[in-house]
Amino acid sequence: MNRSCTGKNIKELSEDKDSALKINAGKQNSPDPGEAFDSYLGKKKKKLSEDEYIQGIKSGDRVVLGRAITLIESRRADDNEMSKNVINRCLPFAGNSVRIGITGVPGAGKSTFIEIFGLYLLSLGKKVAVMAVDPSSKRSGGSLMGDKTRMERLSGHKNVFIRPSATSGFLGGVNRATREAIILTEAAGYDVILIETVGVGQSEVLVHSMVDFFLLLQIAGAGDELQGIKKGIMEMADAIAVTKADGDNVMKAEMCRKELENALHYSTNFDSDWHVPVITVSSLENRSVDRVWELVTKHEQIMKSNGRFELKRRSQTADWMRATIISSLESQFYNCAEIRRVLRKYEDDVLKGKITPVTAVDELINIFKSSVK
Repeated sequence: MNRSCTGKNIKELSEDKDSALKINAGKQNSPDPGEAFDSYLGKKKKKLSEDEYIQGIKSGDRVVLGRAITLIESRRADDNEMSKNVINRCLPFAGNSVRIGITGVPGAGKSTFIEIFGLYLLSLGKKVAVMAVDPSSKRSGGSLMGDKTRMERLSGHKNVFIRPSATSGFLGGVNRATREAIILTEAAGYDVILIETVGVGQSEVLVHSMVDFFLLLQIAGAGDELQGIKKGIMEMADAIAVTKADGDNVMKAEMCRKELENALHYSTNFDSDWHVPVITVSSLENRSVDRVWELVTKHEQIMKSNGRFELKRRSQTADWMRATIISSLESQFYNCAEIRRVLRKYEDDVLKGKITPVTAVDELINIFKSSVK
């Protein structure tokens, strides 16, 4: 065996504490980093029991919460049965959050505002859930806007849950299971629920019927073509924030704020205890975002003191029941074996002009009624 000038061989040198060739005892290998990921995937793939859903939700497990929302969005009959049980068991732990709807014309910077607003709420020690209701792809039914990828700083926080839900063609762009998703996120311990609408049509009306505070985001110079939409939404808004009030746009934003205040004088005030405030905010400069939260908390205090908060919540529960009737009947209709068998033929006949859509619907409903007798 080769020896060094000291007369020691390599093995001896590797054991000599004064040698540069000393081999130190290695540390025990840490668990494979892939194991945690495998555990995550296992949780994603494994079919969960009802008790596992409840336990995961109550412990704040975001993976289980996401799967529970996927469960209630499912149209499968077996999933619907379990989702009803999960919602019923979560209901006693829900209702303790502040529900805020956020809408605005396209380009108002809703997602950017929500990210900055959410980060501010986190600084107050809040847990924040964001229901970003996206328009669906007509081909796949999937989300187009991808709000989660547009809120990078917010989505990475452990006390944040973001759910970009596709609308699946439901009226006004609001996901049919959004109400149930609110219950689940509240049961998971989230203090503030933010619901972003797609910003067009009937979605604002539906979101307004499920939140405590409705915030309209507006931008300067939106154009006269938006006045009709703006007037309808302004009558529902609890506050209006003119966004992008920074840089060269500060004066324009202030002028827009004054115009909106003047317009509110001609709008119907549905609550004598609350006059809709109009403020300017800048997500870029993080200015006046705290003012929005002050308005939310002040509004909540006033509504609770005059009894309208509880009255509104109860009215929303009735709306939830009526919406559930519609979605339940729709699900039963399309899951009916007889309807699935003849639906394509009726669609083809309508497209070929053999019968009108009204006649097709009447006959399909009669077939459905006969099948459930």
